[in-house]
Amino acid sequence: MPDLIAIVGRPNVGKSALFNRIVGRRIAIVHDQPGVTRDRVMAEAEWRGRPFTLVDTGGIGLLRREKATDVITKAAIEQVTLALDAANVIVLVVNVQEGIVPLDREVAQRLRQSGKPILLAVNKVDTEKAEPGVAEFTGLGFDKILPVTAIHGEGIEALMDAATALLPPMIVSSEVSVEGAEEGVEGTGDVRKTEPLKLAIVGRPNVGKSSIINTLTKSERVIVSPIPGTTRDSVDVPFEVETDGVRQKYILIDTAGMRKSRSVNDSIEFFSVKRSEDSIARSDITIMVIDAEEGITEQDKKIADKIVEERRACIVVINKWDLIGEAVRTAREEEIERRNKGTAKQGPNVMTTLSEFGEWVQEKLFFLDYAPVIFTSAKSGFQLERLLEAVRYVAAQLQQKVPTAILNRTLHDAVERRQPISSAGHRLKFFYATQVRQAPPTFLLFVNRDELFSTQYKKYLADSLRTAFGYEGCPIVLVPKPRPKTVESVRKFRPKVPRPGDREQYRTGRRVRGAKHQRRGKR
Repeated sequence: MPDLIAIVGRPNVGKSALFNRIVGRRIAIVHDQPGVTRDRVMAEAEWRGRPFTLVDTGGIGLLRREKATDVITKAAIEQVTLALDAANVIVLVVNVQEGIVPLDREVAQRLRQSGKPILLAVNKVDTEKAEPGVAEFTGLGFDKILPVTAIHGEGIEALMDAATALLPPMIVSSEVSVEGAEEGVEGTGDVRKTEPLKLAIVGRPNVGKSSIINTLTKSERVIVSPIPGTTRDSVDVPFEVETDGVRQKYILIDTAGMRKSRSVNDSIEFFSVKRSEDSIARSDITIMVIDAEEGITEQDKKIADKIVEERRACIVVINKWDLIGEAVRTAREEEIERRNKGTAKQGPNVMTTLSEFGEWVQEKLFFLDYAPVIFTSAKSGFQLERLLEAVRYVAAQLQQKVPTAILNRTLHDAVERRQPISSAGHRLKFFYATQVRQAPPTFLLFVNRDELFSTQYKKYLADSLRTAFGYEGCPIVLVPKPRPKTVESVRKFRPKVPRPGDREQYRTGRRVRGAKHQRRGKR
């Protein structure tokens, strides 16, 4: 893992703005309201060829012997402590416009106890009038004081030069494994790096997204509380798992709960939801989490529609199964007892098996019926191993490349079995198809008329491809391309090139025709 630089300080001094400026992307939410950042937001960065991990933390807003009044504040302080323990270099951020306040002294004293290199970044020095205020912060007792302006990017170069100079020396390994050498590009000696699979975990607030991540990673990596809306930033959590002796790397993306648009009543939640939507777009596989107690709601369908719109591979997770598992088990025992007695069934059908519940979920989310359904409990760890198996299976489906000959034979048979409905009586002619992309699986179809491809007919062809090649959990994209209705003749637009002797022959013919006219006139 690369060396780690942690950004810490009291609330609302510009830590998240500095974090975004260094990594060059808007990852952390920046807002005037104190205490917006709660989890540790991490990002891989590089400065002058030196890779490192940058961590944004929540503000330390408690004085010594002062206790947190709520669960979230306490958990945010614990996240800061974990970041300090793992950091190689600490950047303490203060606000020049407010000067030294008691919380600054409290934070400085805590950081000194860590015994790690500390840089003091005096933020918001964006005018000449503010520059004399930097000298005041020598009272905190740090040797290296660097004025910066996170919003405008001034002073960032000096800060990062000083921070990377304090990192441990890089260990460069000259050994390359045999497998890695075989995967390298011939003649160049380069080794291909496989990017970790990005898994975005999305859903409504308080359905157990953060709990699933903590259970998978066996740590308190993200803050979990019964309060809806605890998670605000989209947090990338690196995760490795070994299967059959092969280590697989993933990035679990914890996202904020997505509520109805009319229920979003402040700008912080608006940006949180926007980052959740962006996480769906940048993910390889989206894991949609649904609360087993509440069932499938209208908002769940809207989130599923967003996944379909972004054409992401998907796995549906029904979480908190431990809350209704006992009731389902009781209903199944009663159903078995009724069948053994041979008594007639009364009342509506009651679902008693996981397969029946899975069919019900796919019926409700009919436009996402290609996604496998997994029933889990983050609290007890029920079937989380099966969730990882589903991730591996869907990832393998995304890498599938269908041979062109087999693809054309499958589509030709599907078109012959069922023609699309045409009000004008036209018949679809299928000429040729080829796969142009693997993730998502995209197929280019050459036909006589693309207007015959309705949404229903595309779904029919996609189901035919799933029957033949699998693609469970993957959206199938079909792009029909019509053949030109008329083909203009090439000779029509070809300029006439005169041949040798054509002009003399023209003159001779003109003289002959002129002599004939003269003879006719004399007669």
